[in-house]
Amino acid sequence: MTAAAPRPIRELPDELISQIAAGEVVERPASVVRELLDNALDAGATQITVRLAAGGVRLIAVEDDGAGIAPHEMPVALRRHATSKIASLAELEAVGTMGFRGEALAAVNSIAELSLLSRTAGEGGAWLLDGGTGELRAAARNAGTTVEVRELFFSVPARRKFLKSDATELAHCIEAVRRHALARPDVDFAIWHEGKLIEQWRAQAGADALDRRVADVLGDDFLAQSVALELRAGPVHVTGRAGVPDIARSRADHQFAYVNGRFVRDKVIVHAARAAYEDVLHGQRQPAYVLHIAIDPARVDVNVHPTKIEVRFRDGREVHQAVRHAIENALAAPRAALLAESALTTAAIPSEVSNFKPFVPPAPVLQAQAAIHFEAGTGHVVQELQALWQPNPTTAAAAAPAATQAEAEPDWPLGRAVAQLHGIYILAENRAGLIVVDMHAAHERIVYERLKQQLDQARIASQPLLIPATFAATPTEVATAEGATAALQQLGLEITPFSPKTLAVRAVPTSLAAGDAVELARSVLAELAQHEAATVVQRAQHELLATMACHGAVRANRRLTLDEMNALLRQMEATERSDQCNHGRPTWRQLSLRELDGLFLRGR
Repeated sequence: MTAAAPRPIRELPDELISQIAAGEVVERPASVVRELLDNALDAGATQITVRLAAGGVRLIAVEDDGAGIAPHEMPVALRRHATSKIASLAELEAVGTMGFRGEALAAVNSIAELSLLSRTAGEGGAWLLDGGTGELRAAARNAGTTVEVRELFFSVPARRKFLKSDATELAHCIEAVRRHALARPDVDFAIWHEGKLIEQWRAQAGADALDRRVADVLGDDFLAQSVALELRAGPVHVTGRAGVPDIARSRADHQFAYVNGRFVRDKVIVHAARAAYEDVLHGQRQPAYVLHIAIDPARVDVNVHPTKIEVRFRDGREVHQAVRHAIENALAAPRAALLAESALTTAAIPSEVSNFKPFVPPAPVLQAQAAIHFEAGTGHVVQELQALWQPNPTTAAAAAPAATQAEAEPDWPLGRAVAQLHGIYILAENRAGLIVVDMHAAHERIVYERLKQQLDQARIASQPLLIPATFAATPTEVATAEGATAALQQLGLEITPFSPKTLAVRAVPTSLAAGDAVELARSVLAELAQHEAATVVQRAQHELLATMACHGAVRANRRLTLDEMNALLRQMEATERSDQCNHGRPTWRQLSLRELDGLFLRGR
């Protein structure tokens, strides 16, 4: 078989170039919706209406009340790489607008029937541009712009075959609008499909505008089951809301991250958020959050991909640290008081208990002592865990009657203990109703948090291997092993070069001595190559401490006195992340009086 003669190098026709660009910018109708919304917001719109037919395949029309486009600029707007957003490399490196590439309208116009209707405030009337013929004629419209896209992919039928059902494409279009709506509570958004209004989010104003928009878009339950977060770290300012672990989901469909108002999918942000939830999430559950990251535009590159959904930070470490600490700080505070108060607001509390004051036994103090020390010369970690409950001598000696003492005590969020059930659960009474506590899970979290404080900078004990385990390493693995010696030592690992292309594992953590040393080394090196060394070290240390805390916590079937139970409740109220155990399971649950009344049909 003879080889085909080489073809000459030629410039591609403009139409083919536009269709290639369209393949990068426009994946489905939702891609068009996203690009048109970006343009509307850049134009200063305060009201945006999206009209769709057949899930956006037959029709996408985006109407706004923005600044509009001057008639002589309308034909230019449909040319490739024509934009009003940037004019120099300096402006490209510090983009402050949603759109800037000048590709979207030209790309869409090459694969669909596009028309542009616009009017500026200074014009006496509107003008309509036919994207196919280039005809420009007078029309009627208030100030603003309407971009109408019909028969998407009509010129590339092969692409159209890859689209899903109308219902699926509609869902993607709604999601695209929802993402914009979460970032801009000051803008009114409406979505119509086949002539019916299916979603509308009214513009919000005031200090709580973002929270109200979050409630409108994600639901009141998310707002109630999330905590506000804010952290300013150098040039990075992080705000938003972090969902509590109880509302974690099986899919990552409630994770919204914005950089300077732009929705992004970024590995640095996702990893930082996951790391912040690491101590409190169960299994493979996915956290829910809305994060807004404000940063100097010059410190982030948004010109990474034609869809503008990916970004690259100049210093990923500073963003990672800011996001992680913002979420960790928000989740750290015990939420017992907040959730108990929330239960109160939804419970119908009878008048006879509206002034409830819990009975106060002699107040105990939980003295959970968790000490770790290092044997000289061996570095082995020795665990000493004690859980001792002793009455506070000052309050135990008080001779005040119980009623007087109760009146002097504040309401406790987790109430007072009344019983222990099957040696596993503590039943407690508070103003809202009944609290059920898993005593092992609760005490495990208490011990774990104390261990973390004590073993903040210590090394994990290691055990030398009699015969070093060698393996053929990639250049990245060799470079990481040589550059992260201190971090590896903190993890209890000793990995040294054996030859230019071979590494030797000479020591492993004592608790993992029976495992596969090579597999362990490869996984740690891979993580160190991708993430900050301090983050990797801290995660590994916490995994070890979690195991220690689990073994050191009070075991099930141990009978506790009321004093001991109350001491545990008070410690829970004072301990960070006490709503979940180290494995992400809940430690307590509230049953409101309304729920209890419903079980017994009271009031019916």
